[in-house]
Amino acid sequence: MMKLNQSHIFPVQLALNRQCGRVRLGFLLLLLAFSLSAAGIYLWREYQQFSNTPLLTGSSNVTIIFAKGSTADALLETLDKAGAQRGERWQWRMLMRQLKLANTLKAGEYLIRPLDTPRTLLYAMATGDVVQHSITFIEGTRFQDMRKLLTAHDAVEKTIGGLSDTDVMQKIGAPETEPEGLFLAETYRFPRGFTDIEILRKSYWDLQRVLKTEWAARAPELPLASPYEALILASIVEKETGRAVERPQIAGVFTRRLKLNMRLQTDPTVIYGMGASYDGNIRRKDLTTDTPYNTYTRAGLPPTPIAMPGKAAIHAALNPDGGKTLYFVSKGNGTHQFSDTYEEHDAAVDRYQR
Repeated sequence: MMKLNQSHIFPVQLALNRQCGRVRLGFLLLLLAFSLSAAGIYLWREYQQFSNTPLLTGSSNVTIIFAKGSTADALLETLDKAGAQRGERWQWRMLMRQLKLANTLKAGEYLIRPLDTPRTLLYAMATGDVVQHSITFIEGTRFQDMRKLLTAHDAVEKTIGGLSDTDVMQKIGAPETEPEGLFLAETYRFPRGFTDIEILRKSYWDLQRVLKTEWAARAPELPLASPYEALILASIVEKETGRAVERPQIAGVFTRRLKLNMRLQTDPTVIYGMGASYDGNIRRKDLTTDTPYNTYTRAGLPPTPIAMPGKAAIHAALNPDGGKTLYFVSKGNGTHQFSDTYEEHDAAVDRYQR
């Protein structure tokens, strides 16, 4: 029998060792690939769960403010403070890249609802779907009331605190210097940080558009020389009206009085002229004390509106009811008794007032 010497065995053993090494390396690489794949699957599931899980655990809405120039890290801190699920930084960055929303988030105040997810929040922030606040200017209120309302609203940025009324009118680009009655009674919606001057500017120009439209469609032969005079009359109609249906009737009374050069004799103008001295009661001496707004002592319209008229009052002033009525008196229930003659009116006063 032929014997193998050492020199023949060594190369074979070396080859076997190399082959085993390759097997072990392949196994290790396979194990590493499997581990990485498992980790990848785990992270992907975690990411998917993160992006589609509601941010809130409760049933109440939460608002957050994303300041201008803020980073994604700042967003996470804001969510933490709001009690929302924060997730990991890499998850937010990956979601932004996936949605192609990186560097597109807009500053503002955002509402998070119970079913909102990171995905829906980022879409809202990318499109600037910010919280809308509202402020309502009510018919019949004065400009000083508007200023107080704007000052008290926490979402409005205040810029007119030290300005006079004339300065405010100048800042909104209005040619008038007296602001009374020159703003539209309406509800305005706006994002947090909107300035008081921006809201007033919109309200002013909205009124100009309404007034222009109504003036163009006005009834013929009105005793009004300009849209501004129509606004003055509309403000009186607004203050005198307790029931909306009576606006055209009241406008008709004042229109006929103006045509006949009769004094309007309307208490709201007297009250406006009294200013701070008005204590809630109007006395006989107040009716005889002359001011530019006392329509018992002066003929014609007062020099400015006395309040903010609504659209309906403007329409009524420019489209008054016909007829012969020249007087009206409150019945005490929000409606009025209208009369053609002074004798009828005096009897109505006896019935409803005296």
